[in-house]
Amino acid sequence: MNYYLCIDLKSFYASVECVSRGLDPMKANLVVADPSRGNGAICLAITPNMKKMGIKNRCRIFEIPKNVEYITALPRMKKYMEVSAEIYSIYLKYVAAEDIHVYSIDECFLDITKYLKLYNKTPKEMGKMLLDAIYQGTGLTATCGIGTNLFLAKVALDITAKKSSDYMGYLDEELFKETIWYHQPITDIWNIGRGIAARLKSYGIFDLYGITLMKEEKLYKEFGINAELLIDHAWGRETCTMKDIHSYKSKSNSLSNSQILFEDYNYNDAFIVLKEMVDINSLELVEKALVTNCISLSIGYSKDVIKPTGGMLTLDGYTSSREKLMEYFINLFKKTTNKEYPIRRIAVGFNNVVSEENRTFDLFTDIEKEEKELKMQKTILDIKKRFGKNSIVKGMDLQEKATTMKRNKLVGGHNSGEDETC
Repeated sequence: MNYYLCIDLKSFYASVECVSRGLDPMKANLVVADPSRGNGAICLAITPNMKKMGIKNRCRIFEIPKNVEYITALPRMKKYMEVSAEIYSIYLKYVAAEDIHVYSIDECFLDITKYLKLYNKTPKEMGKMLLDAIYQGTGLTATCGIGTNLFLAKVALDITAKKSSDYMGYLDEELFKETIWYHQPITDIWNIGRGIAARLKSYGIFDLYGITLMKEEKLYKEFGINAELLIDHAWGRETCTMKDIHSYKSKSNSLSNSQILFEDYNYNDAFIVLKEMVDINSLELVEKALVTNCISLSIGYSKDVIKPTGGMLTLDGYTSSREKLMEYFINLFKKTTNKEYPIRRIAVGFNNVVSEENRTFDLFTDIEKEEKELKMQKTILDIKKRFGKNSIVKGMDLQEKATTMKRNKLVGGHNSGEDETC
């Protein structure tokens, strides 16, 4: 029998901020958010005590009841990454890297099968050993799901552990059928989002047990190849192992860049940001020695007054030329973007990226010009690596509504906060 753990750090960002202030993360009221973005700013995390009050984790600042007193902490992404790395090093004291899969900054899967005999522990005892090690090393509380496969470990974490007094939950296939088959809402189940739930609802299905009763032909007709995963998960099965995760290689790759703007932007100001984003992605292509033959653009509007616009465009060949890519994006932006509505989200993507060895030229390509541009891009990269991202900027980056210089100081779209505490 195989055994897996899925460990999640409770209210990770908020807990880190509490520990750094000498507060008890389980009792303090603390919100991780950037008030400079206005009362509509999203709270990246709130402490468990605030969740007990019924406040949603990803709420906006204005949604916190006025009578609740709390501390506001600016996001410090660099700090959170450092703590996450520290916790990973704790795992490595007990489990080899080949048996660990980092799922996110605050969540991790571990295959503990071969370690139970080594430590003379039951799965639950080993889970507790790791939770205790995390708490002793960082002061952070974690929850742990234990399962006989990766899926069951994740479900045990999401549904069972978080309601348990010891923050641990266990599921095997039989317990899964007894306790999870009829669980609602079905969106609590890993990998079942609102879209899938809505499609299942049209067949009168509201839980996993309902999926087991549905004819497989109908499921495959509705969900295609994804029906296989739905069927397996409905029965508590999962064929993927830790070895499969580590050996997986994506058949297609892409580079993307998206941002939610600090405020509503008009068409012309958003156009500046678009060009900045294409500039950044073009440099990344050169840095990674890649080329692309397909681009994509998505423009989201304030308060979702209309559906996002944009599209995908297949190019004539593979390139990393900033000049060419910029021209394609400008044309796509002008052709698809609605000028009448304020813009709040921009996303650009370079798809089907492959090694620069696949770069293509046609009879009209000025090869000497492209080589000169490539050399210039590499020089810019060298300067940025040596002196920082803002050591060399373009005129458009200095315009009032430009965002690149500010975002260069962020980590993961949020304040890096190397020195800030508040």
